[in-house]
Amino acid sequence: MNLTEELTNAMLPHEVFRIPVLDIPVTDTVINMWIVMAVIIVLAIVFTRKLEMVPKGKQNFVELIVEFINNLVRDAIGHHWRPFAPYMGTVLLFLLLSNIISIFNFIPIPHFHLRPPTKDINVTACLAIMTILIVIFAGIRYKRMGGWLKHFLHPLPMMLPFNILDYAIKPLSLCLRLFGNILAAFVIMELVYLAIPPIIPGFLSLYFDLFDGILQAYIFVFLSSLYIGEAVE
Repeated sequence: MNLTEELTNAMLPHEVFRIPVLDIPVTDTVINMWIVMAVIIVLAIVFTRKLEMVPKGKQNFVELIVEFINNLVRDAIGHHWRPFAPYMGTVLLFLLLSNIISIFNFIPIPHFHLRPPTKDINVTACLAIMTILIVIFAGIRYKRMGGWLKHFLHPLPMMLPFNILDYAIKPLSLCLRLFGNILAAFVIMELVYLAIPPIIPGFLSLYFDLFDGILQAYIFVFLSSLYIGEAVE
C-alpha cells in the first residue's frame, strides 16, 4: 500500500469479527473501548481494595484524583455539583485512557493496533448526546418543568429559537471538538511514524498522544460541567 492507502486504512474503523446468532459486527473501535473499560474496572478494583480511614500509599493517590474531579465539577456546576461528580469522573477517566491509548502500541498484540476510540465520530457523538441529555434532566430536576421551559424565553421571548438551537449546538460542539482534535493528532502521528525513523516519533508522541489527549479529556468534562451548571443555576 502507498502512504495514502496506509493512512486511510489506519483512520477508518475495521470489522474484526461478528457476534454469532445476532450477526452484529464488532469493529476495532469497539474492541479498543472494551480494553479501556476493562482497564478502568481493573484499576478501580485494585485501588479501592482495603480502604482505610487514614489514607496511605495508593489510597492517597486515589483520593487525590477524586478531590481533583470533585473540585473541577464543583467549580463549574456550583452547589448542585455532587450528583454529577461520579458521571463526570467516569467520563474523564474514560476519555483520558481512550485518547492516550496509542502510546501503548509497544505492547505486541497480533494483527491489532491500539488506537483511540475517540477518533471515531460515533463515539464522540454518543458522549455528547449523553451529556446534553443530562443537561436537560438536570434543568428539569432542579428548576421543575415550568421553570425549565421558562428559561427558553430568557432574557427575551424573541430568544426562543436561539435557546432551542443551543441544545443542538452544544452537543455538536462537544462532539466535533473532541473528534477533530483526536483525529488530527492521530493523523499527524501516523504520518510521522510512516515517514520518520522510530526515535523521533517517540518524542512527538509525548505531545500529540499524551498531552493533547489529556487536554481534550479535560476540556470535554469542563465544558460538560459548565453546561450542567447553566441548566441548574
